[in-house]
Amino acid sequence: MTATSTHAAIDAVWRIESAKLIAGLTRIVGDVGLAEDLAQDALVAALERWPESGVPDNPGAWLMATAKHRAIDQLRRRTMLERKHEELGYELEAQQEMAVPDLDAAIDDHVGDDLLRLMFMSCHPVLSTEAQVALTLRLLGGLTTDEIARAFLVPEPTVAQRIVRAKRTLSEAHVPFEVPRREELDERLSSVLNVIYLIFNEGYTATAGDDWLRPALCDDALRLGRILAELAPAQAEVHGLVALMELQASRARARVGPSGEPILLLDQNRARWDPLLIRRGLAALQRAEQLGGALGPYALQAAIAACHARARTNEETNWVRIVALYDALRQLVPSPVVELNRAVAVAMAFGPAAGLALVDQLTSEPALKTYHLLPSVRGDFLKKLGRLEEARSEFERAAAMTRNERERALLLERAAACAP
Repeated sequence: MTATSTHAAIDAVWRIESAKLIAGLTRIVGDVGLAEDLAQDALVAALERWPESGVPDNPGAWLMATAKHRAIDQLRRRTMLERKHEELGYELEAQQEMAVPDLDAAIDDHVGDDLLRLMFMSCHPVLSTEAQVALTLRLLGGLTTDEIARAFLVPEPTVAQRIVRAKRTLSEAHVPFEVPRREELDERLSSVLNVIYLIFNEGYTATAGDDWLRPALCDDALRLGRILAELAPAQAEVHGLVALMELQASRARARVGPSGEPILLLDQNRARWDPLLIRRGLAALQRAEQLGGALGPYALQAAIAACHARARTNEETNWVRIVALYDALRQLVPSPVVELNRAVAVAMAFGPAAGLALVDQLTSEPALKTYHLLPSVRGDFLKKLGRLEEARSEFERAAAMTRNERERALLLERAAACAP
């Protein structure tokens, strides 16, 4: 194996194993910052040795053993208690595969999978949302600081500072490495789901920059969601989020044209939707529904996406059911964005005039003042009603608001199409 291929193999191994490595080390040393440092030390050792010795048969175990040796050295230098040293030595001798825990038992017994604990720690409410996202991608996604910065179009030093501050905050706040107790589980789980979906959304419709899609971020979010679904199989909303992401991701190939230009839902070639992701999404939604109880926000959005996925054409889409699902969603999580999406469904089910009447009620909503999709949606309704000059003005206003270059170009094209 050449040095180049060995380095490529090390990079692949790191992507796969780094989260488990950092999680296991955090359980041992009790500090996520130190755990990541130890994991990075093991990676450096691999980069030094594997080009000569070759990639070991079990690279993950090699990295963990190397990191644990370094952890022991760290603890010796810090003159930690002999008992802790003996525990580390025992763990070094007893390599065992991680078992998927029963989350209900983990809540009460404080016994949970290391990865699940790391997810809850990375998304702890003591951190800002930006810090949660950056730390999750760093520790659980295996992304470098540079990769995170490029994904979100922010300076690399900004991301590095967020991560350093996040780890310091967790350490100073003495955030425990554990699955939350039952009384705080729902709130903490909601935070984890929110971070994963934020990552997915930034990949699915980039906020800014030259690209409409950033598939790597979607893939990272999907992988994290699938892991969480395996670790928390009794949580319906986890399956709901996975279903939503799978179904939305199924449209990725149809959402961009040959030159990377955006293609809106109603203009997409549904033959290009990924049938495997659709099947996986529908199966995840079914799991959420089978767990019983009322559907949560992610499961309801997944049910809306399923209406699209099951329809072979736009005309076959059950828009009346979609309106009903948005009615349920607005009761659960009322927001102007939900109302705007519901207006689109109403327009598709009952005509653009009905949709426009609802959108006009949102024009004074402060939360939507800079939201470019409000004038975009309004422009679409006006165009369908033949009010072309008004539509053109709305599309131009939307184009001025968006920070995504691809989306701006699309909106300006739609504005030009309304010209006399």
